[in-house]
Amino acid sequence: MRRAAVSITSNIAEGFTRKHKKEKKQFYFISLGSTTELQNQLIIAKDLHYLLAEKAEELISKTIELSKLLNSLINSLNNP
Repeated sequence: MRRAAVSITSNIAEGFTRKHKKEKKQFYFISLGSTTELQNQLIIAKDLHYLLAEKAEELISKTIELSKLLNSLINSLNNP
């Protein structure tokens, strides 16, 4: 879970420094994939009772919000 979370922010930072839209999008898509990976791991942790259901749902909700933000960022690169 830590690796996925670090990957999210690292790929956003890497994408931000790229000049070309295609490269930026590539890193933002990798970040989106890591967000989905983290969501999956949170669901598993909840199901295995490693996390309290309430805390897991709170964190899952935040990853959903992050996914929406990343999708908006990616879509903004499609506009002229």
